[in-house]
Amino acid sequence: MTLAVHERGTVRSRKALVAGSVGNFIEWYEFGVYGYFATIIAARFFTPEGGSEVEALVKTYASFALAFFFRPVGAALFGRLGDRIGRRPVLILVITLMTVATTLIGALPTYATVGALAPWLLTFLRVLQGLSAGGEFGGAVSVMTEFAPPGRRGLYGSWQSFTVALGLLGGAGVAALLATVLSEEQLGDWGWRLPFLLTLPLGLGALWLRLRLDETPAFREERQAERPPAREVAGAIALGAGRIMGWAAAGYTFLVVLPSYLQSTLDASFQQALIATVLANFGFAVTIVPAGLLSDRFGRRPVMLTGAVLVVVLAVPLLNLLQDPGVSLTVKGAAVWGAGAVVGLMAGPGPAMLAELFPTNVRYTGLGLAYALSNAVFSGCAGLIITETIERTGSVDIPAYYAAATCAVSVLALAWSPRAVAGGGGAGSRDTRDPGVKEAKGKAS
Repeated sequence: MTLAVHERGTVRSRKALVAGSVGNFIEWYEFGVYGYFATIIAARFFTPEGGSEVEALVKTYASFALAFFFRPVGAALFGRLGDRIGRRPVLILVITLMTVATTLIGALPTYATVGALAPWLLTFLRVLQGLSAGGEFGGAVSVMTEFAPPGRRGLYGSWQSFTVALGLLGGAGVAALLATVLSEEQLGDWGWRLPFLLTLPLGLGALWLRLRLDETPAFREERQAERPPAREVAGAIALGAGRIMGWAAAGYTFLVVLPSYLQSTLDASFQQALIATVLANFGFAVTIVPAGLLSDRFGRRPVMLTGAVLVVVLAVPLLNLLQDPGVSLTVKGAAVWGAGAVVGLMAGPGPAMLAELFPTNVRYTGLGLAYALSNAVFSGCAGLIITETIERTGSVDIPAYYAAATCAVSVLALAWSPRAVAGGGGAGSRDTRDPGVKEAKGKAS
């Protein structure tokens, strides 16, 4: 009987892992595609006659940032629902919204067809994506970590970040394939639409998986438990956002903004920029799951601190290698791979660290808001800040300064260990407890 129960628990845990991961894959596949095709989207939606390419790119990144600023709204809205009615129904709702909005982007008329209406339609769909993405992370991580076997929360949570890497790699791979098989004219005319339209079958598959998902035992057991004071929850949200600030900023700088930076600042071709991005995302993907495993053994904070400190130390030297025309392509490829790998050290333990800051009955809302707020400011604005600052200052080192500065703040947040945070489990400890049960009782570990 005990063996049968264990096997059923293992099957349920794996189903939760897949169902939670697939939504993250689709979300970041689309956000990656939008970033990779930023220059083409700028030309098709934000460049009336007489507008400059730089101005159009800034407007494109502004639309990019706007979607991120709606993530906290989505995190609060869907998180509250998820903490009250359950993780499963809300995750079904957000994947449906994300799929519809992303697919419609691929069918939008351009500025040449409908004029000034085009950027407004695109921005509206980006807002819908931001809302759904805000509700995605908190629910997915809650499901993964609450179904995780004892002592494996870091590993299970790392799959959220791993599927982010897979989504970005998938978007980069599709973009690179289209850039190879289509002419530049075909790519700009209609080819850019194909990656967005591909979201429809992907989303339907994700919806099917989530319809088969069970509600987490932790939510069923703890939904009526006493909620921690709002002040404690707010403090945990602020601490969590600070701890992942570097992950958010360095991740988007190295993994998404890099293609446009290489093209607009270093005169790289579209294909070269995408190859560099694939290498960076591959390095990111390789280190995520091992970092999650290490955090189960040694604690979340030591592993994340290592990644944040490495970004502070290495960001400028790595970027200088890319800028040096005398450096071989092999060395440059290793540099971008290394940049992604370092971010993976923060991304692997990050989801479990956030989950452990909050008890079950406010976890969806709390960790979702911490993640969404950090990403809204430091990921969503990365392209806008970097592009605009380079334009104003003429300094090509801005991406490195941006990544290093935000990681320095994360170092301070990770180094600070409060006595108790919102009844959570403590991000610095090796968590061997049943997820979502003991830490939900409002006591520090």
